[in-house]
Amino acid sequence: MDLTNVFTSNDQWSITPAIMLALFGCAVLLFDFLLFPDPRQRKYLLGFVIIGEIFTGIGLFQQQVWLAGNAPLSGFHGSVIVDGFGVFFNWLFLVAAVIVSIVSYKYLEIAGEHHGEYYGLILFAQCGMYFLATGTDLITLFIGLELMALSFYVMVGFLRSDRRSNEAAMKYLLLGAFSSGFLVYGFSVMYGLARSTRLTDIADAIAQRPAWDPMVFLALSTTAVGLLFKISAAPFHMWAPDAYEGAPTTITAYLSVASKAASIAFLLRIFLGPLSSARATWEPLIAVIAILTLTLGNLAAINQTNMKRLLAYSSISHAGYMLLGLVAGNDTGIKGILVYVMVYTFMNLGAFLVIVALRRANIIGEELDDISGLVHKSPGYAFLMLIFLLSLAGIPPTAGFFGKYYIFLALIQTGHYTLAVVATLYVAVAIYYYFKIVKSMFVQQGEEKTPALATTPTLKIALAATVALTLIIGIYPQPFLDFAQNSVKQFLP
Repeated sequence: MDLTNVFTSNDQWSITPAIMLALFGCAVLLFDFLLFPDPRQRKYLLGFVIIGEIFTGIGLFQQQVWLAGNAPLSGFHGSVIVDGFGVFFNWLFLVAAVIVSIVSYKYLEIAGEHHGEYYGLILFAQCGMYFLATGTDLITLFIGLELMALSFYVMVGFLRSDRRSNEAAMKYLLLGAFSSGFLVYGFSVMYGLARSTRLTDIADAIAQRPAWDPMVFLALSTTAVGLLFKISAAPFHMWAPDAYEGAPTTITAYLSVASKAASIAFLLRIFLGPLSSARATWEPLIAVIAILTLTLGNLAAINQTNMKRLLAYSSISHAGYMLLGLVAGNDTGIKGILVYVMVYTFMNLGAFLVIVALRRANIIGEELDDISGLVHKSPGYAFLMLIFLLSLAGIPPTAGFFGKYYIFLALIQTGHYTLAVVATLYVAVAIYYYFKIVKSMFVQQGEEKTPALATTPTLKIALAATVALTLIIGIYPQPFLDFAQNSVKQFLP
């Protein structure tokens, strides 16, 4: 058999970053077993992660340079595509993985759970995310989703002696499997309609049917349930608060930004691809879910005293804003989603990194009381947290302002004035509960004998990077907006 007709150079080039992630993920597991049996030596595994991310970044950079003068390129007979949309999201995955990896060593050491497979799971999850952003075939997308999800199921329960972590992982696993069942059923209906798993073939088959065709609605509704669960949209959000609270804080940070970004990319591939011709059917449904998500996320966050749960409900509300961009559906709306995901990655990572610093011996550091009087003990961390919270609320001149601005602009451009007004009102609610944390840091008095924060050079570097990007995008956003705009141009027909 002539293998040149089966596997071409384009195929290899289209998944080179994913190959790097998979190879280095396996290398971390092997080196952990063979070379670093002593837990004190496992810090060297971080070097393999960084090297793997460098090779992955080189692959992404080559793809980005090639796309500057060429049209998107598909590989594996239309199963994977190299386009600006996929490159955009994969850069976000890479940044999130690097930041989480470099701050994890000290955190896991304090928690007494520093195991080598942790770093391998981060790379495997990122490998799955790669296919969620670049996949153009139902099988490719599902494999990517399950690779990411299985890695996160393990990482959420990584604190083996912590009952909360075990319980969170079990809930996440059971509900995640349940949602995947809905997603697979929706995919099977799509396959039945098109007799193909390629998104382009499915789009053509659905376009030939009426918008309210019963089979199209069945495929739409079941697929939507699975996808909305992955982005923690209401009423499929019940897993998020428990998973965020029980997981190691470093994994909570990774789950909250990278997994959500990958799921948003997956959702856009489906709704703006195969289901685009059924917009008349799903647009009102998504609008209702977006408002419900904003309502439950914001109102539930008000009474939270655990910061990880508060940020979990905050994350749910941010998913509602992203869905509003999909409801608008114009170029501004889709660009707004990409901008929102980008700024959300940096500001939410930063907020969780401050909570990582609060984890000391015998102190978990997740409650509002643990951050009381932080400005007097560690003013730098207090002001960093303030910047991240202002950005999450959408206050200029932080990056979060532009995320919400483009969503609101898209809603106004498309005549969704009521949705724009409601979404704006919920910004005020968000400011209220974010400032509960600010009040605790700046107004309340903490215990004088509280031990110093777990500051490390890598944590300082990660915090410096996230706060710099949060402020730079807010003050000088044009290069980042152009990056998002170019990614949208290559993605939309």
